[in-house]
Amino acid sequence: MATPIHNLLLFLALALFLFSWTADPFYLFNFLYIGSLVAAGIYLMGAEFRHGRPLVQLAVGSYMLLYLGILGSENMQIEGFWYYIFLGVFQGAVIHYAIAKISGPVLFGRGWCGYACWTSMILDLLPYRRSSGRRRRFLGYVKYMLFLIAPVTVFLILTRADNPDTVMFWAFIAGNAAYYVTGIALAVALGDNRAFCKYICPVSIFLKASSYLSVLTVKFDENKGRNCMKCLSECPMDVDMRSNSRRRTNGTDCILCTRCISICREKVLHL
Repeated sequence: MATPIHNLLLFLALALFLFSWTADPFYLFNFLYIGSLVAAGIYLMGAEFRHGRPLVQLAVGSYMLLYLGILGSENMQIEGFWYYIFLGVFQGAVIHYAIAKISGPVLFGRGWCGYACWTSMILDLLPYRRSSGRRRRFLGYVKYMLFLIAPVTVFLILTRADNPDTVMFWAFIAGNAAYYVTGIALAVALGDNRAFCKYICPVSIFLKASSYLSVLTVKFDENKGRNCMKCLSECPMDVDMRSNSRRRTNGTDCILCTRCISICREKVLHL
């Protein structure tokens, strides 16, 4: 079972490793800040304070967007990852993606989406909290197209732009604006706060692949029963929690919001 202490120790280990490798004290601050907030969120949820996760999401997401992204002039979108990859530089967005979105989900699944994403921190404020449970399969191809377009776009910026750093910064601003507009429009049109995450977000390609192996998952106690269907109607990502199989319906989309655990009348779900 995940505890605040386990979480904090994990982030402390990451902070110390990156600091010892790079000698940059920023990584001590960065990972201890995020780790402390996530640990606080886990504690608050354990204390049944339902606003714990949204508060953490707002604190971490706004830090990533405003401090690292805008004030730090760092493109934290998927384009920033490819930008540094093409430059052969292991810093900034590459470290962020390597830890939070490629290797990290093997440990904590898509916890990033539930506790740190600056796009969903806004979308989760909308009133459409219940998913219909019906996926629009044709829309799901959009994220794959965007995933493939991102490296091509970055390659063109590097080879055609006179000042690629400036172009990448403004691409980050424009990209976030487009994400917010698209996410809100989809939420309203489909009555689903998380429609953007399901159909549009290209980062989910990384997350879905590695979170299939996630150590931290919501588990179902098969000895207690499976008749209550409330978790299915309440899950914002349409995950069928009534199975412990890694192939359960939409299993790699779980954002560890623990809403299913909170509303389970039979108490058959737990982390």
